[in-house]
Amino acid sequence: MTRTYIFPQMNDTTKKFAPDHFNDEEKLIEQTVEQFAAERVYPSLEKLESYDYATARQLFEEAGELGLLGADVPEDYDGMEMGKKISGLVAEGLGHGSSFGVSFNIHTGVGTLPYMYFGTPEQKKKCLPKLASGEWVGAYALTEPNAGSDALAAKATAKLNDDGSYRLNGEKQWITNAHLANVYVVFAKTEEGMTAFIVERDMPGVSVGPEEQKMGIKGSSTATLILEDVNVPEENILGERGKGHYIALNILNLARLKLAFSNIGSGKQAFNTALQYTQERKQFNRELSQFSMLREKLAMMAASIYRAETGVYYTARLIDEEDLSEENILKVLPQYAADCALNKVAASEMLDYVVDEGVQMHGGYGYMEEYDIERMYRDARINRIFEGTNEINRLTVARSITKLFAKDASVFEADDALGNEQYNKALAAFNKVMQTLTSEEVISLKEFENEQELMRLISDTVMDLYLMKAVLIRVEESKKRDIEQALVAYITHDSSRKIQANLLEITARIAKDPAALQGEIRDLTVDSVDLIGLKRQIADYMIEKGSYSL
Repeated sequence: MTRTYIFPQMNDTTKKFAPDHFNDEEKLIEQTVEQFAAERVYPSLEKLESYDYATARQLFEEAGELGLLGADVPEDYDGMEMGKKISGLVAEGLGHGSSFGVSFNIHTGVGTLPYMYFGTPEQKKKCLPKLASGEWVGAYALTEPNAGSDALAAKATAKLNDDGSYRLNGEKQWITNAHLANVYVVFAKTEEGMTAFIVERDMPGVSVGPEEQKMGIKGSSTATLILEDVNVPEENILGERGKGHYIALNILNLARLKLAFSNIGSGKQAFNTALQYTQERKQFNRELSQFSMLREKLAMMAASIYRAETGVYYTARLIDEEDLSEENILKVLPQYAADCALNKVAASEMLDYVVDEGVQMHGGYGYMEEYDIERMYRDARINRIFEGTNEINRLTVARSITKLFAKDASVFEADDALGNEQYNKALAAFNKVMQTLTSEEVISLKEFENEQELMRLISDTVMDLYLMKAVLIRVEESKKRDIEQALVAYITHDSSRKIQANLLEITARIAKDPAALQGEIRDLTVDSVDLIGLKRQIADYMIEKGSYSL
């Protein structure tokens, strides 16, 4: 199927996608993951941060026994085959598991999905049951010392031997699960181009460097994978020779979405930690949660989580409606590159915001190691770098959206079925700006690549529009409770203000007569909205519940 749109669509396909619409089975899975994280992972964090690999492997095996490692894996290979929404739900729950959540995500994402979508039947039969059970831990080896964001500039080589096998040489840097993994997906250059290989840990010539001393996520193994004349049989080629970049780029799309889910879980954990502290700590004979400025922080944190959460579940729902069979995977996943990238950006930046405010609300105690929020703060920072930096992801969104618009401008038309005037006005303004931008007399698509500031502004505008519409669809399908109405009203107005600022900056750069465009843009916001009142309503609800609860 070819997508004819980029922004969320309200139809039967997208109904009831959000956590407040979980069915009984989904709620049971959610409870299972939360219990596993609370009772098994959290108490093991000290051991994990001391590089106790035995404890980490035991947790993987226990997660396998619960079925948590196989949510994506087909039933024919001992998995649960439950789709992206449920695998995302599991990833969100393990977002409460600190650095083990990172190890888990790499294993279930880039450490498992390449075999599912690109492996031969023999490769699937050998690898997937072991990965789904936790008998094996998986890892993904793409990054190199001189190839970070430009991952396809890797220099690791694979030379063809006379017997049809390949001899691999090179180093892969910052490999998550490096010391735990039994099997790695390794990318190396062959005569045909970048090629993916299945490399097992016990192959002669495979070694792992010392653990990296990281700022955060200390409980996840991160080290260099060293390949010295490693002979890999021909049957260990994953996918086609010379087309490893298709595997790398498309698997990264799904990895970005899975990372976003994990960030949602971490964000909720940080919010709950901060909220609990404000209810326990007193100053001037009053609980901190009674001070209106801190209540405002809680409200804005909750709204940020709600917005990001809605986006990832909406996107997962869309992907679950697609045919992800082997013959379709390379047609379908590129169509969701922008969706996955913008969700990764939104969720990781939400998490950074929430943990930062969480530390602030703890005051000096937030800087002390004995308080969980200190670890959460350090652990969160990597997520804006993981799976492509947020700058790279913003470029992905801008390229996708600009090419799509240049091909068919109707993809940005208003959605009358939704009937939200503020959203439709913002979309219409964006549409006019894009018409101006894609005019050849203003800037060609080739020149556009040198205007990364513009690309950032377009990406951020697309992200705000996408998430604004997703929350509008979510509340349309909900019971329309007062709390959700308040959240959506706040998010819609806040997003409109950001969109307005971005579009004004873009037009000042590209338009021959900026004033002609800017009049309509300045009309996007509604100054009469009582934002303080909305934030107080949101804070009151969360404080009464004692956690992020919808």
